[in-house]
Amino acid sequence: MTTLETYPTMEDAARAMGADATFLGGGTVVMRAVNEGVATPRLIRVTDPGLAQISTVGEILRLGASVTMADVLAHRDLAFLHPVARQIGGPQVRNMATVAGNLFAEHPYGDFATALLALGAHVTMTGQGGPRAIDDVLRDRNRAGLVSAVEIPRPRDVRSFGFRKVSRVKPKGVSVLCIAAYLPRESGRIRGARVAFGAMGPTPLRSSGVERALEGQMLDTATAEGAAAAATEGLSPATDQIATEWYRREVAGVHLKRLLTEMERG
Repeated sequence: MTTLETYPTMEDAARAMGADATFLGGGTVVMRAVNEGVATPRLIRVTDPGLAQISTVGEILRLGASVTMADVLAHRDLAFLHPVARQIGGPQVRNMATVAGNLFAEHPYGDFATALLALGAHVTMTGQGGPRAIDDVLRDRNRAGLVSAVEIPRPRDVRSFGFRKVSRVKPKGVSVLCIAAYLPRESGRIRGARVAFGAMGPTPLRSSGVERALEGQMLDTATAEGAAAAATEGLSPATDQIATEWYRREVAGVHLKRLLTEMERG
C-alpha cells in the first residue's frame, strides 16, 4: 500500500523524505510505478504555488520545479525551448510533466534535461545553498535532493541553440537519441560550445569530443563533418527495446551533422 503525504513547502517535504519515500511532481513516471505496484510506501508532494512560477532576473530565466512542459510552451520568453517541450509526449503528458521531474527521468527519457545541460543551466536544491551546475546534479542525481528551481542563462542569440530528437514513432515516441547544441559565436567563430546527447548513457551526457571539434571553428560543412566523426566519444549508449548500442553509435554522428547543418543555415 502506498500513502500520499502533502506538505506546504519544499523544506517541509525535504524533512519528511526518507528511503521509503518518493517525491511526487507531475506523476508521469511515479504514477506508473504506483499502478504497477512497485512504488515506495510513501509519496510526498508539495502545494506551494511558487514552484509553478516562471520569472526573469536579468539574463536568467528561473523555472520553478513544478513548471510543466505546457507552461514552457505558453511562455514567450522560452520560445527557444518550445521545439524541445513540443516533442515530449502528447498533450496530456505535457500538461503534467515537470521541469524538475525531467532531470530525474530514467533512460531513455530526459529530453528536456538534455537541452538544459547544453544550455548550461543551474539547479537550486532545497536546503543546499546556491545553485549547482546541472552537470554536477546529473552526475550524482541519485543523491541530489529535492529541486526547487532551474535557472537558464538566456541565449544571446536564439539561433545559437539547436535541438534534434530521433524517435521511431512520430511525433511523441521515446528517443532513440536526442541532441542539444549551444554554439554561441564571436566574430563568426564558436566560443564556449556545449553539446549534449540524450539516450546515449544512463543520464544526458556532454560530448567532449564534439565540443573540442567545434570550439574556435566556423560553423560550416567541414566543421560539422569533424564534429560528427567525434560524436560518440565519451558516451555509453545502451541496448534496449528502442535501439541497440551499435545502432545508436552508428546514427549519432549522422544526426549531429544534420543538426549542425540546420543551425548553419539559421
